[in-house]
Amino acid sequence: MPTILLNSHMDTVESSESWSDDPFDPIEKNGKIFGLGSNDAGASLVSLLAVYMILYGESVLPYNLVFAVTAEEEISGKKGIGSILEDLPGIELGIVGEPTQMKLAIAEKGLIVLDCIAEGKSGHAAKSNGINAIYEAMDDIDWIRNYEFAKESPLLGKVSMQVTRINAGLAHNIIPDKCSYVVDVRTNELYTNKEILTIIADHLSSDVQSRSLRLNSTYIPEDHPVVRTAKEMGIECFGSDTLSDQAIMPFNTVKMGPGDSRRSHTANEFIYKEEISAAIDIYLQLMKKLTLNQIVT
Repeated sequence: MPTILLNSHMDTVESSESWSDDPFDPIEKNGKIFGLGSNDAGASLVSLLAVYMILYGESVLPYNLVFAVTAEEEISGKKGIGSILEDLPGIELGIVGEPTQMKLAIAEKGLIVLDCIAEGKSGHAAKSNGINAIYEAMDDIDWIRNYEFAKESPLLGKVSMQVTRINAGLAHNIIPDKCSYVVDVRTNELYTNKEILTIIADHLSSDVQSRSLRLNSTYIPEDHPVVRTAKEMGIECFGSDTLSDQAIMPFNTVKMGPGDSRRSHTANEFIYKEEISAAIDIYLQLMKKLTLNQIVT
């Protein structure tokens, strides 16, 4: 009998100083629940829990059902969902709760963070006896800015690269011999992270080190039963540009939950109460159609 995993995360990002009220003391106003993590991903968590409890009372299901609340999603930590996967039965399908407005994400971009170091030669700034590492880095950064990977995904678009940090120099009169910079790379399902790293390293003169290659892009075939069922229900399917625990799940997954990702990580984060009740209904319809048709095989 196949197993379906229902999963969402309980951890949050740190709160900013811009909150109007205590982010750790949830309040309800005008049909909204305000609180840190209410949208990302508390609403998904409680909705999936409600679905699990309702379905647990069903007399016969054509699949096993596992509900897992995990942490370290916001930092892609190794003590999160990845730490329990070996203890779970073989998973046929994972439904990951994240704020998607109850649209079904059938693809998700991956992530590589690169630490790069351009080498030069120190010297006096008034003379020409050095090699400026900043200028060496600039050539590589210009390539990063303008390079386009050949394979473009219909769902996720192009692989993108952004230089997000840079550091160099000790004093105004010393030519820097090192320039370090960080590159954020968002990958699509047409490449593995290892393939992307190889292409980048082959083109740069800087030393390139990846912090991790485990956060690959994910994709579920559009003829998979859960995708077909969602489309029959009129649920919109799309490719997501934000990362989730899907990246470290070695089985078919989809991402869907109440709320809007544009509210995530913002001050005065909130979820509408009606979004939660509507999500429970949609989740149940989807799960019961899978039950009736017995198409998770």
